[in-house]
Amino acid sequence: MAERANPGPSWRVRGRDVSLSRPVVLGILNVTPDSFSDGGRWREPGRAVERGLAMIEEGADLVDVGGESTRPGAEPVGVEEEWTRVGPVVEALAAAGAGVSLDTTKAEVARRGLDAGAVAVNDVSALRFEPEVAEACARAGAGLVLMHMRGDPRTMQSDLVYEDLVGEVARFLASRAALAGQMGVEPDRIVVDPGLGFGKSAEGSLELLARCDALAALGYPVLVGPSRKSFIGRVLDLPVEERLEGTIAACVAGLFRGARLFRVHDVARVRRALDLAEAVLREVPDAGLRNGVVPA
Repeated sequence: MAERANPGPSWRVRGRDVSLSRPVVLGILNVTPDSFSDGGRWREPGRAVERGLAMIEEGADLVDVGGESTRPGAEPVGVEEEWTRVGPVVEALAAAGAGVSLDTTKAEVARRGLDAGAVAVNDVSALRFEPEVAEACARAGAGLVLMHMRGDPRTMQSDLVYEDLVGEVARFLASRAALAGQMGVEPDRIVVDPGLGFGKSAEGSLELLARCDALAALGYPVLVGPSRKSFIGRVLDLPVEERLEGTIAACVAGLFRGARLFRVHDVARVRRALDLAEAVLREVPDAGLRNGVVPA
C-alpha cells in the first residue's frame, strides 16, 4: 500500500481551499436525459444554472456537474455530446462565482471544463478509463476525486462478490491516489470515494459506510455518495422519490465513521442534518471514529 498521505485542514482545489472543519457538501447537478433519479430535469442549461446557484444558497460547497449517466447499465456518450451538455452550465456557474466540480472520466472534457472555470474533477473510474484526467488536474492545480467501481456502468452490477470488500476498495484507492501523485496531482488535492452502489450489493454499501474509518486511514479525505441509491431502497423498501430520510441517515453514519465530503441531491436538508451531527461530534469527540480530519 502507498505511503499514507498527510491531509491538511482543507481540500485544496483550484483557486480555493475547501475547509474540512465542517462537513463538505457537493450538490448533484445531472444535465443528462437518463440519470436514475433526476434524468432530464435539468437538461436545459438555464434551468440547470438556476438549480446550481440555488444549491449554493442551500449550503453546497461545490456543485458537481455531470453530463453522462453512471446509473447501472448506462451507455457511454462521446466527448462532444458530453461537452455540449455540461459546457454552458460549467461556464455560467463559474462566472457567477460558484465552485464547480466536473463529473467526468474523459480527459478532454476535464481539460475543457477546467479551462471554463471548474475547480475539481470527479472521476468515477479513478483514472482507469483515461489516466490523462490526472494530468489535466495537475496542470490546472485542480482537486481530484477518485472513486472505486468495478468494470463500467454497463457491467458494474454483474459481479458483486468480494473476498475482502473494504480491503480491496482501500488498496484500489491507495494505488489510484499514488498514480495521481505520480502524474503530478498533489496529495492535498486528492479525495477518495468508496463508490457506494457502484459494483456493490446493498450489504456491501452498508459495510463500506460502516468502515469509512478504514478508508480515511489512507490519509485522504473520504467522500460518500449515498443519495437516493438503490441500497437505501432495498433496506427501507422505498422507491427513489422516497429515499430522503435514508440518504440523510447514510450521510450521518458516514460522518460518524470518518467521511468528510457528501455528494447529494437534497442539499438543504442534508446540510442541516450534517451540521447538527457535527455539533454532536464536537461535544463528544469519541461518539464516532474520527480517523479523517478532526475539526479544530
